[in-house]
Amino acid sequence: MSFLGGVTLVFVALCSPVDRLGEQLFLMHMVQHLLLLDLAPIFMLLGLTKVILRPVTRRVMRLERAAGPLAHPFFAIALYVATMALWHVPAMYDAALRVPVLHVLEHVMFGIAGGLYWWHLLSPIRARRRLGGMGPVVYMLATKVLVGLLGIMLAFAPEAIYDFYERQPGYWGLSPATDQAVGGLIMALEQSIVMGIALVFLFVRALAESEREDQRAEEREDREELAAAREAGR
Repeated sequence: MSFLGGVTLVFVALCSPVDRLGEQLFLMHMVQHLLLLDLAPIFMLLGLTKVILRPVTRRVMRLERAAGPLAHPFFAIALYVATMALWHVPAMYDAALRVPVLHVLEHVMFGIAGGLYWWHLLSPIRARRRLGGMGPVVYMLATKVLVGLLGIMLAFAPEAIYDFYERQPGYWGLSPATDQAVGGLIMALEQSIVMGIALVFLFVRALAESEREDQRAEEREDREELAAAREAGR
């Protein structure tokens, strides 16, 4: 169900009125970006359980080794932040809205950056560079704070910076500057909310894994004690 939810969010982002509204309002284009970058990858990865991935686990691990530094969490952080920053440069943003091929490339890059970023946090496969301890907290803070700052910069910019929306007739009664401010706030707020929920989820998952490890350790001790008792009784 979770995986289907992620696929549905991709459909909503690309094939629903959200896509058309994104060409009219900056705030709706921001919603589209966040669906592709965060929400859809999260739901799709949560749907990939260990049972589903077991047949391809070894292939994924070999691919991780072959990718070298590209499989490192630092690269995922850099790609995530760079993708958001690149496509919000005014020249790139306006070009993507005017040139269909660039718009498709933009969406593909958002999907790849989001999928790789969340893979390091949510993957059920124990990777060689798995984030442990405070790793997930640092990983998310390093990313979400930077992207959140980008949203705040857009929200409090003294004037609209995207020429494409300057030429729009003012949908929903919003001026280009107000539209941009609302979109920037949506970006900053979404980053904070998603980070908070994700950290709670990861904390609960870590506790569950710790409990399972303790239970397995106790079972091993019980088996060893039973084996020792049998040896002593011979």
